[in-house]
Amino acid sequence: MTDKHLSSQFDSELAHLSSHLLAMGGLVEAQLRQALEALTDQSDEIAEAVLAGELRVNAMEIAIDDELTHIIARRQPAAVDLRLLLSVARVTANLERAGDEAAKIARMVRSIVSAGSHSLPLSDLRLACDLAAEMIAKSLDAFARLDTTTAITILKEDIVVDREFDGFVRKLITYMMEDPRTISASLDLLFIAKAIERIGDHAKNIAESVIYVVKGADVRHRSLTEAEAEIAEITAAENAEKIMDAHIDFGQTRHE
Repeated sequence: MTDKHLSSQFDSELAHLSSHLLAMGGLVEAQLRQALEALTDQSDEIAEAVLAGELRVNAMEIAIDDELTHIIARRQPAAVDLRLLLSVARVTANLERAGDEAAKIARMVRSIVSAGSHSLPLSDLRLACDLAAEMIAKSLDAFARLDTTTAITILKEDIVVDREFDGFVRKLITYMMEDPRTISASLDLLFIAKAIERIGDHAKNIAESVIYVVKGADVRHRSLTEAEAEIAEITAAENAEKIMDAHIDFGQTRHE
């Protein structure tokens, strides 16, 4: 079997894997949107639909992991191909956890609905939840296109979500101090706010995987400034190498 044939098969397997990953991402996105709708409408029925989707997300995670294991065993990839497959594993895990957070939101909504709490600061949470869901969608798009520019944008947006969470916690504390009767429902909202903050973290993790695939840089646990500096340094080195290659090609052409 020729190397070209093997390469073609590997590309086909990668395309199949990517298709499954994006399908899982679409399902998680739908869960997040439904969780937001359940929160906005305080709908127990929509919350149940979110919980029903959790089993499908878990099943897809297992299927993708199995497919990934077989590809690595058969192809023994190296360099950028290996980074891509390792990143698929990371993205799959983060999508599953984002789905878990959507399920947590749904459970808290059910608790709020059953308690009949309607005078709580939900508008702030809706905005944060919408931003986190959008971050997941953008991170998947960035992974599909291997777009590091969008990945950096997502790292910045995660900082915004973290600030929203801190501000919301302060507001909840004020509510509970002013009216102790809201403590139980406020704690449910606190869990929802934390789940939204974690969804933003998972989107950030996916964005970091994009940077890892494209640039070979592991920017996990790095500040935004440090991540941007490392990417800029790698990009400058890549551009310098391209210029050098162009000069070499031009020199060879002149001497032919």
